Amino acid sequence: MTGAATLVALAAGAAGAATSSRQAAAQPQLKLVAGSTDVTLDRYPEGGGIVLDLGTHMVAGKNPIEVRATRKSYKDPVVGVQIVNGKPKALPAGSVTDFGGLAKFLHLTITDATGKKVYDKDRTFCLNGEGSRTRPDAPATSPYPEGCSANPFTLGAVWGLQAGWSSNTTSYYGNDENVDLPEGKYTAKLTVNKVYKDFFKIGAYDSAVTLKVTVKNVEDCGHGVAEGCKQAFAKAQAKALTKTGVAPKPAKIQAKPHAQRPVGKASVPAGPKPDLRSVPAWGIQVTTGEEGTPEADKDYLAFSATVWNAGPSPLVLDGFRQQGKDLMDAYQYFYDANGKEVGYQNTGTMEWDPREGHTHWHFTDFARYSLLSAKQTEVVRSQKEAFCLAATDAIDYTVKNANWHPSNTDLHTACGNHGSLSVREVLDVGSGDTYEQFRPGQSFDITGLANGTYYIQVQANPEKRLIESSTTNNVALRKVILGGTAHHRTVKVPPVGLIDVP
Repeated sequence: MTGAATLVALAAGAAGAATSSRQAAAQPQLKLVAGSTDVTLDRYPEGGGIVLDLGTHMVAGKNPIEVRATRKSYKDPVVGVQIVNGKPKALPAGSVTDFGGLAKFLHLTITDATGKKVYDKDRTFCLNGEGSRTRPDAPATSPYPEGCSANPFTLGAVWGLQAGWSSNTTSYYGNDENVDLPEGKYTAKLTVNKVYKDFFKIGAYDSAVTLKVTVKNVEDCGHGVAEGCKQAFAKAQAKALTKTGVAPKPAKIQAKPHAQRPVGKASVPAGPKPDLRSVPAWGIQVTTGEEGTPEADKDYLAFSATVWNAGPSPLVLDGFRQQGKDLMDAYQYFYDANGKEVGYQNTGTMEWDPREGHTHWHFTDFARYSLLSAKQTEVVRSQKEAFCLAATDAIDYTVKNANWHPSNTDLHTACGNHGSLSVREVLDVGSGDTYEQFRPGQSFDITGLANGTYYIQVQANPEKRLIESSTTNNVALRKVILGGTAHHRTVKVPPVGLIDVP
């Protein structure tokens, strides 16, 4: 190569490198991408319309996007910041109002074949939505949780989108996604709202997509059931999205129990312990007994209750079966700051529950639910007294050692079967275990109770069999006011601070 040619080649190489550098620098923090511009949505005539999953995604650029949302107490509003290089950066005003995601992040407009608007709404965006990596050089895994919390008493959340990863924007359950549109052709336009375009510096090309949408009727959900199938699907999807999930470097606890009972002297070493805390009851309503059963003439107060682990250590229980019995001896294990097992203590029993809807192993005395009088004396106690521990709800993923990806998120992951010789049940740091008390016996029988003020008491670790760092925060009360007449009972539930959810 001649000297002139060499200079030309070097110049061309330098120009190419400069172009690549400019392209890298110009890469947006986030961009809106459509998997396809032609979308077909199934409509279930007997099952609640369609689910607006348009196959659109937000994709992170060369750096991850991370947001922390917290509230100091239930009397304080939820606030959020973006974490940039380890430091908080204020988000636009009004972008975080709850733990459901970035409020009014997107705007979706759908018009029919005549040009008439049939849907025109702002939509929340959950950074933790279902997603995957979008390019080969993106990290193989994401440290961030898998959904945005739906528990009304959540205290802290972590939302994040790994570099080069995507998050579905339109299938998120918090967006009132079940919409009924008749069969036909539509045009959908999805845009990032201006406040977020400006904040994340997203250009016009990367902040809007237009799609052709076809809505067609289908007969059923594919399992021979038509009526109500889409509502059931939506509920299942919502529940799945609340099963969140490994702190950046959590202490890794093996999922399987020990092969045999512990040997040697039991001990409770110094060091980190779990901290069980109760949140106020929620999902409170009056129900009646099912027709054709002995409970048909009774009135019940139903509710949901959550006990969570504030850490900094997980609650780990192993059960070992007593030979020939539907009973296991339960042991709590302890770990040092590096996640090394350093001790154990016998902590009661686990029992096999053969009833329909259960059929798994329950740890006894995890929580107790009572209905108290206005003077806070017990008048009714729930018969719910045994539990399979599962990390069903993200309560505060900002606490120390919070595990953003707990492995046991429902009752099928760690509760065993009738042939099990041992089980391991874990309540990870930052997560709560929620039980809905709607069954007679578990809900409170209020048939003979006078109208007036009562309190639902949720108490964690009532017999203090579990070893914790503190037992002073194990009880939560929720005020309720009963009224009405037999079989027409009413309940009023005052707010807890700013949380006005019955």
